[in-house]
Amino acid sequence: MKTNRMPTPGLSLGCDYNPEQWSPDVWREDAALMREAGVDLVAVNIFGWSNLEPAPGQYHFDDLDEVVELMHANGIRVNLGTGTSSPPPWLTTLHPEVLPAAADGTLRYPGGRQAWCPSSAVFRDRAYALVRQVAERYGDHPAVALWHVSNELGCHNALCYCEESAEAFRSWLRRRYGKIETLNEAWGTSFWSQRYGDWAEVNPPRLALSLRNPAQIVDFHRFSSDELLDYYRGEAEILRGHSTVPVTTNFMVTAHIRNLDYWSWAPEMDLIANDHYLDHRLGDPVAELSFAADLTRGLAQGRPWMLMEQAAGAVNWQPHNVTKAPGELIRNTLTHVARGADSICFFQWRASAQGAEKFHSALLPHAGTDTVAWREVLKLSATLDRIEEVAGTTVESDVALLFSWESWWSAEGEARPSQAVEYLDQVHAAHRALRELGVTVDVVSPEADLSGYRLVVVPCLYMVGDLAAVRIADYVQGGGHLLVTFFSGIVDERDRIRLGGYPGAFRDVLGVTAEEFVPLKPGDLLNMTNGGTGSLWSERLRTTTASPVVSYVDGPLPGTAALTRNEFGGGVAWYLATSPDPRSMREIMRNVTVNADISRTGPESNGSVEAVRRSGENGSYLFVINHGTEAVEYPVTGFDLVTGEPVESLLRVEGGGVSVVREERA
Repeated sequence: MKTNRMPTPGLSLGCDYNPEQWSPDVWREDAALMREAGVDLVAVNIFGWSNLEPAPGQYHFDDLDEVVELMHANGIRVNLGTGTSSPPPWLTTLHPEVLPAAADGTLRYPGGRQAWCPSSAVFRDRAYALVRQVAERYGDHPAVALWHVSNELGCHNALCYCEESAEAFRSWLRRRYGKIETLNEAWGTSFWSQRYGDWAEVNPPRLALSLRNPAQIVDFHRFSSDELLDYYRGEAEILRGHSTVPVTTNFMVTAHIRNLDYWSWAPEMDLIANDHYLDHRLGDPVAELSFAADLTRGLAQGRPWMLMEQAAGAVNWQPHNVTKAPGELIRNTLTHVARGADSICFFQWRASAQGAEKFHSALLPHAGTDTVAWREVLKLSATLDRIEEVAGTTVESDVALLFSWESWWSAEGEARPSQAVEYLDQVHAAHRALRELGVTVDVVSPEADLSGYRLVVVPCLYMVGDLAAVRIADYVQGGGHLLVTFFSGIVDERDRIRLGGYPGAFRDVLGVTAEEFVPLKPGDLLNMTNGGTGSLWSERLRTTTASPVVSYVDGPLPGTAALTRNEFGGGVAWYLATSPDPRSMREIMRNVTVNADISRTGPESNGSVEAVRRSGENGSYLFVINHGTEAVEYPVTGFDLVTGEPVESLLRVEGGGVSVVREERA
């Protein structure tokens, strides 16, 4: 991350604004209502290309000029989009070669958004031309506080399989491997007669009659992430040539999008920004929100970050679009703030009357200001004003959880021991157990510096490089505590099995060896000696230097260890070889955290209560967010910024309530 400059001081409240959907009279009404709502920042020109350039080379800035000046006159800063997120119809009509191709080789057509190939030279040329026009016109405008490159890059078009992408993929492979022989070795092309004699023979992993080469698929993911990052760099370079304002784009750290490796993207951003929406297709969407916020903070290297988009109510793209109950907007938002967000923004300001997102909620709903939704927005704005002094502080945590997009891609390959095992499920299970124990977690890269943590949790890290594996072992050797869960350390960066027994890269530090995976059918359960059950997975495991802690009572491997503990150097390493039921997972995690002397930030719960501490030079702030219906009490002394009342030794937070306490700590 280059600068970490927030677009406004304090805690900002912002939104996407799409004035091209409305008349100028509405713009002026909107500006007045934005001031009433305490909006500090608006993102404009996100989808403005067809308005700014209605025909090739013919630019029309009058409307955008008026909107930018209107915001400036009302004291509202501008998060200015480059307008390139979706091409105008004239571009795809004149140059259909910019259209992306799916894995089956068929084209994807205009009519939605992001109908462009990330490798298209024509698209880049036309998009960069627009960016230059925008940057030259607004680069030194005092209203512009942030540059917004494109929008949700790769949301729909990250993986393009067209011929131009194929050639770009070959070039990427040549840079990565140098020689075709090295590529053959990396991909294991001796299998199924796939050995290549020339780079021209290599293609993207388009759909085939059978299983595809897994190493080729992983490399295509890497290439696709790098290709879009290269596109981002092109826009950012233009903007930085005309402006000193920070440049970023909105990440999508969320459960249903996985195609970009944001660990490689984060260093290129001046500010980390994320879009996040509650996903009611998940069993616990609020727990996923907490995880995503922790991961976004990890991308920001622990520093404050920006929530670029969230929903004020329901979205429009899930099968059942659940709205938010009174109080839920504040709880969701303060969960992000508690976990590091200093800027809170929404999609969008005014609910659209037309288009594909006309049923998506907004700060200003279709029914106007005499609504529950609008009053919830005003309450949120007032709450953010009251807690503004927390801005600039950082989250306290002495537990790290390792997360890898490369493991996500590779662990869910087409041919794997069990299709029922999904990477993110295992990551969420580990994070959820810690959250329910009241333990705050930093989510970091496998290559991160681990020296500042008492405990490192490694869930389902299927793919791990040699350097990361050595770093993890050195961490334990030096006195750290480690918990590794099943299907970790199995392959190296080339998706090559680490021979000699599982869990491959972690055998020595864990003191165990598994000779065979023994997956379970969905619904099958193994009873364990701790009174809990395991599901999905087991292993024919034997200990070398580790001690069994929990074993199976029945099933195919009675007496075999399900949980082990190993003293390694000055530290301790645990291995969990199954997927425990939630209660057992929490008990196992409690044992591990107590052994590592981890202090809890908040009370233990079923996830209904969150307590997170942010601290800085001027003190610390305890966030307590009660998602449940029953009141909770927490021992703390200080001043509750939300209620404006002192707290004498015991804080009471009613069901559905929130508190942010400026602590008096001894």
